[in-house]
Order: sequence, then C-alpha cells, then structure tokens
Amino acid sequence: MDPTLLSFLGFGGLFLLIILRVPIGIAMGVVGVCGFAAVVNWSAGLNLLVNAPYRMMSDYSLSVVPMFVLMGVFAGAGGLSRELFDASNTWLGHVRGGLATATVAASGGFAAINGSSVACAATMTTVALPEMRRAGYAPGLAAGVIAAGGTLGSMIPPSVFLLLYGIITEQNVAELFMAGVIPGLLGLGLYALVVQIIARRRPDSMPHGRRASWGERFAALRGLWATLLLFALVIVGMYGGFVTVTEAAGVGAVGALLIGVARGKLPPRVILRCLVDALQITAAIFTIAVGATLFGYFLTVTQVTQNLTTYLTQVPLPAWGVLGLILLVYLALGAVMDELAVILLTVPIVFPAMQALGFDPIWFGIVLVTTISIGLISPPVGMNVFVINSIARDVKLTEIYRGVLPFVGADLVRILALCLFPALALWLPGTM
Repeated sequence: MDPTLLSFLGFGGLFLLIILRVPIGIAMGVVGVCGFAAVVNWSAGLNLLVNAPYRMMSDYSLSVVPMFVLMGVFAGAGGLSRELFDASNTWLGHVRGGLATATVAASGGFAAINGSSVACAATMTTVALPEMRRAGYAPGLAAGVIAAGGTLGSMIPPSVFLLLYGIITEQNVAELFMAGVIPGLLGLGLYALVVQIIARRRPDSMPHGRRASWGERFAALRGLWATLLLFALVIVGMYGGFVTVTEAAGVGAVGALLIGVARGKLPPRVILRCLVDALQITAAIFTIAVGATLFGYFLTVTQVTQNLTTYLTQVPLPAWGVLGLILLVYLALGAVMDELAVILLTVPIVFPAMQALGFDPIWFGIVLVTTISIGLISPPVGMNVFVINSIARDVKLTEIYRGVLPFVGADLVRILALCLFPALALWLPGTM
C-alpha cells in the first residue's frame, strides 16, 4: 500500500479510536504498531512493541518527570496553595475583583512549584472557589477565573509541557524553563487586567472583600517562605547553573517533602497517598509518551515528517504565514485532544519544518505551549473546565465556558506579543 495513503488511514484510525473514547496513549500505540507492521511486516511490528517502550522508559532524561510531579503533589498536600491564596487575598481582596486577582496570583505562584495545569486548576478549585462564592461572585465567572489561572502551570517553570518539548527536540530544558518565566508572568498580568475590566463593566459579579489590616498583610507574607524556598531550590538553582534539571527535580521533590514534614502537614499516611497520586499521574504521562513513541515510528516509515517539512518549506507563503497556519491547527487540536498528546504526537513532525523556516527552537517551544494551553479552557474538551466541573458539580459547563472566554482573548494577545517581540521569551535564557 502507498505509504502516504497509509499515513492518512493511520490518522483516521487514531481519531476514530479517540472518538470511541479509547485512551489516547493506547490509541496511538495500537495505530502505531499496526501501521508499522503494515509497511514493514508483523514480525517487525511486534518487535517494535517489545523494544520501543523499554528504550523510551529507560531514558535517563525522563527521570525528571516523576520528580517534578512528586514535588507538585507534596507541595499541594503540604498546604502551600492555601498559603499562597491567603496571602494574595489578604493584600488584594479588599478591591473590587481582588479575590479573583488573588486567585490568579496564587495560581501563578503554585504553578512555579507544581508544573501541571490540571493540578493547579483542581487545587485552586478546592481553595478559592468556596471563598469567591461566599463573597458573592458569579459561580461561572469564579470557575472561569480558576480555569484560566490553572493554565499558567503549562508555562511557568517547572512545566511538564516544556520539559517534554525539550526532551523531544533535544533542546536545553533549563533554557526552556527560563524562557517561560516572562511569558508566564505576562499571562498572569493579562489575566489580572481582564479581571479588572470585568469588575468595572460588571461590578455586581465581583463584590468588594474585607480590607485587612497592615499587620494581617505582613503576617500573611510569613507563610510564603516555603514557596520561595522551593522556587529558589529549583529555578534559581538551574538559572545559576548550580544544579542540572534532573538534580533540580530531585532536590525540589525532597525539599517539598521535608518542608511538609517539618510543618506537620505530611504525616506517613499523607505521604503514602502522595506517592500513589504521583505514581498514577506519572503512569498516565508515560502511557501517552509510549503511545506517541510507537506512533512516531509509524510516521517515520511512512515519511510523513520528511514530506511535511518539504511541503511547508515550499508553500508560497512567507515563514510567518506558515507559522500562523500551524498555530491555527494547534488551536483546533488543543480544543479536541489531550494537550500532552498533541505535543508528543505533532512536535516530531512540525519541529523540523520550523527549524528549516528559521524559527528559534526555544522561542517556538514557548509559542507552541502557549497556543496549546488555550485548549485547556476551550470547548468542547477544555480539560481544566471539566476538572472544575467534576469538583463543583452545581456549576454548569456552559457557565464555566462563558466565564473563561475573556481569558482566551488574553491568551491570544499573549501569543501576538510573543510573535511581535520574541525577546519576551529569549532574553532571560540568553543571560544564563
């Protein structure tokens, strides 16, 4: 069978399995092995099924994934998210929209020690949503603020998305993490601006909160030492070259554990639960990674990557026009597929073309992750939206989607700013 036709059939079979709700990692693995066997032979396909997962799972560079996941789980169980929210609320809660701004600020702070957008959204739902509802915030708007704030975990380091992008493209992960700092803070600032605009246009949806005394404000800051310490251990350590990315992940996980134990927040039963949670999250990530690896072999033998690179470099459009088309495709994919699967599935195909067109690989990684993260809050899938709805069952999905729409606009502005001013992503890693 013609390899090009077979590649189209492979993508069609993959999307059919996704529609049938087969887990994305398993779907990619099945299509990858069957497609590879159809091109080569079944003996080679079965050998691929035996050997490729082992080679991928035994890659030392991937050991950083469970360590960063464990750090985030320990940090959440240790109460760091609550302290971040309480401190932000104490300083900002008295202004109109202050509680929502505090939620965005706390999401950004928690993202700096967590790295998972879904975990950020789930944690802040339990911490911030009850407070906003007691204060009289519109439920859909409050949930939309949390869903948008959760996406900061995909950009502010340590980001699992940036980590896997770096491993796939063989880019310096520490530089990618540093490149994500300013765009992540820009996203936080744009979200806060959106909150203030909504607060002025719809004041009834965001009431004033209680004004805390200066003593209460400075007392709240004392609870932030643990977050600042973890941030210094991981991010400052990598920026200064004191530790590698893998060492930073290990130090962060141990640091989060010791901080939680020292403060009495992580008794043995909680530690055991954290280990199980981290194992489940890591297993889910690795299952998707194995499936993407198997599917990648199928793409290689059908020469999809080479053909797409040739096509994109010869299309009668300037390089920025090609980039715009690719970003539109990523916006669509992010809205219907798991964002981690999108990265693992498409980056090996698209990245060579982006290099051939002359785009900086670090900058492209930041733009790519920013674009895909919009899918976390976009219909019809919107993983963050579904996570919040699963916790706050009385808040309808349609209400959350309406509440999150203004923040999607803010993300589009951020992508435009990154395209117009690449230094937003490249300046900080350039100083390392």
